[in-house]
Amino acid sequence: MHDPSVRGPVRAPLELTVEPRRMSASRLEGFSDGVIAIIITIMVLEIRPPHEPTLAALRAMQPTILAYILSFVFVAIYWNNHHYLLHATKAVTGGVLWANMHLLFWLSLTPFVTAWVGNAHEHATPAAAYGVVALMSAVAYFILVVVILKANPGSAVVRAIGNDVKGKLSIGLYMLGVALAFAAPWLAYATYALVSAIWFIPDRRLEQVER
Repeated sequence: MHDPSVRGPVRAPLELTVEPRRMSASRLEGFSDGVIAIIITIMVLEIRPPHEPTLAALRAMQPTILAYILSFVFVAIYWNNHHYLLHATKAVTGGVLWANMHLLFWLSLTPFVTAWVGNAHEHATPAAAYGVVALMSAVAYFILVVVILKANPGSAVVRAIGNDVKGKLSIGLYMLGVALAFAAPWLAYATYALVSAIWFIPDRRLEQVER
């Protein structure tokens, strides 16, 4: 009711509308960069210097050094392509966040299998375990791509990704590598290196997409 003692019109109370803040792709990228940097740091800290100041002692560490190089390139490729993928992404949903965490989980196991391979490269189980981590990382990245495409319908990133032939091919090669580990571990490592060679050059499709 209108109070006659109050002069002038009665104004309705103001309603404040607060829009929910959504995670930005740049913030998600920054968090992921930090995790990947820690993964690389852990890997290099696992390398112990030789006990003797000789070339023979350094040659004895060859499996450890080669395992580190393979894993460094492996993680660096994911960082590179992950950067371009998120750079082209506009909408970040809860599904994208969890898919990204799923990828980081498998990548975080890389230092463990790298150290295992360095200590027992000639055995099948470490070679297969390395392949399983690489395989699940590839599957996780493929899932992340699918979730991002669903969250960004009709965007440039959808047109850039296309059928993602390289992603599907990588999964198949990693599965082959895991199987080869039980026949000849060196064939498994060669297969893993082949996948890295395929992905060594960043995805040109995403380089052309601007956020």
